Amino acid sequence: MTRDSRHSPLWKGLACLWALQLPLTSAQVAGIEKATNDSLLWGPYRPNLYFGVRPRIPKSLMGGLMWTRVEDYSSVQNTFRHTCEQHELDGYGWDEYDVRSGGRQTIHDPANRIDITTEFIKFPGGEHGGSWGARIKGTPREDASPNLRTTVLWYNSLEGLGSLEVQGAKAEETGVEGDVVLKGQTAELGDFQVTITEGKGDHPLTGHPSYDEKPLDRTLVHSGQVPEDALWQVKNLLFAHLKGQIDQLIPKYGEDNPPPPAQVYTIQHQPSSGNIHLVQKVFEGPFEFDVIFSSGSAPTKITSEDLTEQIDSVTSGFSTRFADIFKPQAPFLKERYEEFSKSLFSNLIGGIGYFYGDSRVDRSYDSAYEEDSEGFWEEAAEARGKNQAQFEGPSELYTSIPSRPFFPRGFLWDEGFHLLPVIDWDADLTLDIIKSWFKLMDEDGWIGREQILGAEARSKVPEEFQVQFPHYANPPTLFMVITSFLDKLDALKTDTSNEKLLHEKSYFMQLSNREAALQYLRTLYPLLKRHYFWFRKTQAGDIKSYDREAFSTKEGYRWRGRTPQHILTSGLDDYPRAQPPHPGELHVDLISWMGMMTRAIKRIAVYLGEEDDALEFAKYDEAITRNIDDLHWSDRAKTYCDATIDDYEEHALVCHKGYISLFPFLTGLVDKDSKRLGAVLDLIADEEELWSPYGLRSLSKNDEFYHTAEDYWRGPIWMNMNYLAVSQLLNIAQHKGPHQTRAKTLYTELRKNLVNTVYESWKETGFAWEQYNPETGKGQRTQHFTGWTSLVVKIMAMPDLSGARVRDEL
Repeated sequence: MTRDSRHSPLWKGLACLWALQLPLTSAQVAGIEKATNDSLLWGPYRPNLYFGVRPRIPKSLMGGLMWTRVEDYSSVQNTFRHTCEQHELDGYGWDEYDVRSGGRQTIHDPANRIDITTEFIKFPGGEHGGSWGARIKGTPREDASPNLRTTVLWYNSLEGLGSLEVQGAKAEETGVEGDVVLKGQTAELGDFQVTITEGKGDHPLTGHPSYDEKPLDRTLVHSGQVPEDALWQVKNLLFAHLKGQIDQLIPKYGEDNPPPPAQVYTIQHQPSSGNIHLVQKVFEGPFEFDVIFSSGSAPTKITSEDLTEQIDSVTSGFSTRFADIFKPQAPFLKERYEEFSKSLFSNLIGGIGYFYGDSRVDRSYDSAYEEDSEGFWEEAAEARGKNQAQFEGPSELYTSIPSRPFFPRGFLWDEGFHLLPVIDWDADLTLDIIKSWFKLMDEDGWIGREQILGAEARSKVPEEFQVQFPHYANPPTLFMVITSFLDKLDALKTDTSNEKLLHEKSYFMQLSNREAALQYLRTLYPLLKRHYFWFRKTQAGDIKSYDREAFSTKEGYRWRGRTPQHILTSGLDDYPRAQPPHPGELHVDLISWMGMMTRAIKRIAVYLGEEDDALEFAKYDEAITRNIDDLHWSDRAKTYCDATIDDYEEHALVCHKGYISLFPFLTGLVDKDSKRLGAVLDLIADEEELWSPYGLRSLSKNDEFYHTAEDYWRGPIWMNMNYLAVSQLLNIAQHKGPHQTRAKTLYTELRKNLVNTVYESWKETGFAWEQYNPETGKGQRTQHFTGWTSLVVKIMAMPDLSGARVRDEL
């Protein structure tokens, strides 16, 4: 958070609330937590679908949307939309979205010649998390035929105990005229009702004899009971059912007189009770209908009129609030920068999902973290080849995913970057997600770096990448978010404004009351400590055995899970490292993460009055900082480097200039007066090394491995690392020091380059991307990567220092 933002209306209002608070009892703190959780119960928490709704309850009610064009027989199977897939749409995602109130999503489907809009709105009230409504609209595209035919299915399924049945509809009828009503009950949701409205739109009149049996101006409902582990495979279940219907139609009418596609691809009307209910409508031209969930404990039932009224209120409220928190600053004031910023942020939090299920863990190789023999990676590969993974859990996770089509699951190091913008918007949501991750921790302090919970999540992951290993780490980026939380607490403590901002309290309940904030930290602190010391134990490097000269004989670190080609655990998968791998390696990025982590937990210990812990962490902090220079600085290369052991059993540096070289700087361990800072800035600024017109390259242009092999972290531009760089440059530029003016210039140019890289590619393709080409600036690899690429939202909101004189008070 910049210093200027501490004087915004939001933070002044929270400071006022905090100053007026009386000490809370533990029951009151629990009440605050319950209130924020209730407003987060429901959401489009199935981000792997174009639109899917569920509550944050392990086994409960779920819903989802499917559609396809039904104008020919051949294309239906390939154009039936359900799960998010790469390269099948012109663009899709949330235009405005807030987790607590809802928003609007637009889906551009060229193959089906239609644009779909889904609007999702929450209605708080009652004992069971409130009600919600979704409006689904279809608008034919310009190239659509005048009588475009679209079949649309909404489904609800129910896992676990409870009941769900169709009300008032009969199987002997040819369909439902009017609304379809499902009534249900579960222990967690109480009594509820789901209404799928008749809606608006014309329906095909096919003129075929089969129309009499299934008139398409009615809604078809098919109920069934299927094995619970098959409920997520709705599309497969639908296709199997449709095949059965087709097999009956063809013999009846013959191949010479088949029913038209709109008639053929329809479900059997068979409404009843069951754990899955398919609701199908067939439209000609534009259409609109609502899906309304009304909780039995809510004060009133929700209507379409309520939904209409709230849609405009929620979207306009989002825009107003967004402008207060993330409004782009100069030079991003014209064109479509604000629309772009809102879209990326909306898709970041619109990618929040709730996952529940078992996971595959291999604990058979418990001593693997030692990896202390040469050729250790071969031993590890042999152990992995035995496939001794067991299913553990089930577990649950509330998380913001990197990419809806390609990575619809939890990634530990991605999450910290995701939450840096989210905490500015909704601190309570952020704290809830952090808590969800730490609940996954085992008794040793390990959290699996990739959370693939349940069969549906595993269906998107190749089998060789499904198993997690309890000695594998991942960058501890959640500690960055906790540091941001402490920054906000400090800002509130020093701001004495009397302005009120009561309408923001629902997003900052734990932040706006110091006792609630401290209670959260007290609860989390033992887990943070356990995780921290798990890192120190399992990722420790060897200094003593090789007689290395360093301030400390303990503060050196090495990623476990190394192979000659990859260190997947580092997050920088194929970045060049020492060859061959050696048990004496030390990795400069990992010791930097440990330094950041140490400073964060030390600060929490101070907050909580844990004086002995704070002193212990302070010693680690000094030793890590000193050892980074002693073990990793190369006077010859003028940069930070990984270390290994050479053929003479001597300490040797392996220097591949790139993100790895910047890590002490990126993690805030190189201060404004450091004698190394000038060389770091030289590396950043050199166009033959890292600087490009589009952002900082991941690997130097002069490195022998630039753009080689997989070329994943060997040159392409990544927004998460560039965000850290621009943030540290801003920090240096805002404080008087020998490199202040240069840092200001680099900050200004890098900030502009990064934003325009993502913006121009978004304008051209409709998507944010996983990485960007350093020669062309084009987005590449994973499409719809609205995870850490969305950090450009924070970059746009950073202060504009161009043309301004650097002042001490900035």
